[in-house]
Amino acid sequence: MNRVKSTLTALAIGSLLLTNADAAQRIAVLDFELNDITSLPNTPEEQRRTASIRPLLEQAINRTGDYEVIHIDAAAQAAANSSFGYLFRFNDLAAKLGKQFGADWIIVSQHSKPSFLFSYLIAHVINIKNQTQTARYDIELKGNHEKVTQRGVKALADKVHNLIGQ
Repeated sequence: MNRVKSTLTALAIGSLLLTNADAAQRIAVLDFELNDITSLPNTPEEQRRTASIRPLLEQAINRTGDYEVIHIDAAAQAAANSSFGYLFRFNDLAAKLGKQFGADWIIVSQHSKPSFLFSYLIAHVINIKNQTQTARYDIELKGNHEKVTQRGVKALADKVHNLIGQ
């Protein structure tokens, strides 16, 4: 009877380990910061466009694979971000923020707009475990139409999926 209990216990532990090994990667996406250096910066339209990028990216990531998107609220992000670009520059601090929310990865991004004709989605993908930037992606957006933004976000989500891959 002892052998049966030992075998069942070993099977139960093995099952738990396999379940955890197959768990979905947890990805946190922070709000994009607008870095508008045009002659007419930070218009309400551009602020709205930039604010729409995070939700679009979260949706696109969910469509590309089996991921769990972790939400970090704006207040927590603002508290961790001492000034513009702070979390973008300091990977270890962004990783600590992601770790507080149980993420495996955190994406810290800026929407850089040097011209009225084009802009860039610049994203750092940071591994929470080792607190290092694993990748940097620069996606060019030619124009400011909704479809252009959606295509750029999809391209970014595809790159993240290819990096993290499930």
